[in-house]
Amino acid sequence: MAENSLHGARLGIVGTGVMAEAMLAGLLGEQLLEAAHVTCSHPREGRRAALDQTYGVGTTESNAEAARGADIVLLAVKPQMLAEVMPELRGKLKPEQLVISIIAGASTSALGAGLDHPALVRCMPNTPAQIGQGVTVWFATPSVDAQGKARTRTMLSALGREFEVHSERQVAMATAVSGTGPTYIFLFIEALTDAAVHLGFPRHVARELVLDTMQGSAAFALRSGRHVAELRDMVTSPGGTSAEALYQLERGRLRTVVSDAVWAAFERTLRLESTLENPGKPDEGRRILR
Repeated sequence: MAENSLHGARLGIVGTGVMAEAMLAGLLGEQLLEAAHVTCSHPREGRRAALDQTYGVGTTESNAEAARGADIVLLAVKPQMLAEVMPELRGKLKPEQLVISIIAGASTSALGAGLDHPALVRCMPNTPAQIGQGVTVWFATPSVDAQGKARTRTMLSALGREFEVHSERQVAMATAVSGTGPTYIFLFIEALTDAAVHLGFPRHVARELVLDTMQGSAAFALRSGRHVAELRDMVTSPGGTSAEALYQLERGRLRTVVSDAVWAAFERTLRLESTLENPGKPDEGRRILR
């Protein structure tokens, strides 16, 4: 069994929302942390009581209290709350504490300036992390040592797969691809299900057909190791049903629409970064990057 880099570590979670709870559940479920070593902050008393009852962790209304004494501080507040939360933590973090942020659009530059703290990890998980099937891309500042990186890998592995990148811009790119990606896939599932219902399937049957097809296709692509274009060619006979369907999809500019959607999400991430790095500056609107 691999050594647990989190053994004995204390975790403070600032803003215990859905994604932070998914991380907490994974860490405790895999016995990587002890519940007695975790303190969660949340403004609502009912939410704090639910966390205590479900996980047996410590809870507090104070964000600074959650971070006090923690080896790792997980920042999981909403982006619009960051400007309010950072002053609460500024000056209260010790140099040896590792801060991991899962806040969309919050760059290490904005976090470092707002918290006056150098050891930062910025990461972007996605919603399948809630069932341990997620993918998370992360970037660490130079102040994060080997132990900090090992702890980050262990924490994020509780959510699924993790990938370290050495350019922070790639975290913004991942926000538009893997972070927002489930949204695109859910929309395609919905559209394909509606099409199946239009053909005459009962909706519950259509849903199962589509979900099983999506799951099986993804598993096949992963296991085969082949380029997806090759897999597509395997089921596209000349003049057949797949060829006709693909013609209509290409005619509808599916590839272009997907590319435009990803670029729009990327640009929006960069605008969020700019807003958080320059408080009070108005949203610049659409930025053309290409």
